Amino acid sequence: MKVFKRFTILFFLLFIYVLICATSYTNAVCQNISDSVFRLHVIANSNSTEDQNLKYLVRDNILEYMNSITSDVEDKNEIIEIVSNNLNNFKQIAQDTVYENGFDYEVTVEIGNFDFPVKTYGDISFPPGAYDALRIKIGTASGENWWCVMFPPLCFIDVSSGIVPDESKEVLESELSQEEYKLISDSSDETKIKFKVVELLQNFNFSGIFM
Repeated sequence: MKVFKRFTILFFLLFIYVLICATSYTNAVCQNISDSVFRLHVIANSNSTEDQNLKYLVRDNILEYMNSITSDVEDKNEIIEIVSNNLNNFKQIAQDTVYENGFDYEVTVEIGNFDFPVKTYGDISFPPGAYDALRIKIGTASGENWWCVMFPPLCFIDVSSGIVPDESKEVLESELSQEEYKLISDSSDETKIKFKVVELLQNFNFSGIFM
């Protein structure tokens, strides 16, 4: 009985050790991926058809302006600086779009580090984690959101085609290690499961085990 108890304790400790190591590794990989991209996040006022359509109109106008001022940018810090310097313009464009379409919602525009769940864009998947992003909130911002990656420039693809241009992939690949790029460019169900496991590990409360 004592042998079984010792074996159980050792097995449990080994499991915890492996779990902690796995968490540390996945967090390091995901952190480097999140450090390499800058995202755009537009949140609708609600899930009504009208509010969702308005979200896409705001998105289109924001992307048009963004492309005009960042089309030649090849560095994440540079694009963040440009967006920061033009934050009032982004807000004005979003707010004007809302008013011009007959709504009186107030728009909030900010740059920050925000938590994102697992997201797939075209044939590229991004793990969960905290990402730098330009966030645009329309009204109460309680509706479904739309997102893309501003750097590397993945915002201007036709998502329905499921293909990210090779040029954008090359920029992304240059920012990541071979292993990290291989991870996000594999859009198979296996990779999606891996990212879900990462999500679970990130939310796992290790301290609670030893309380």
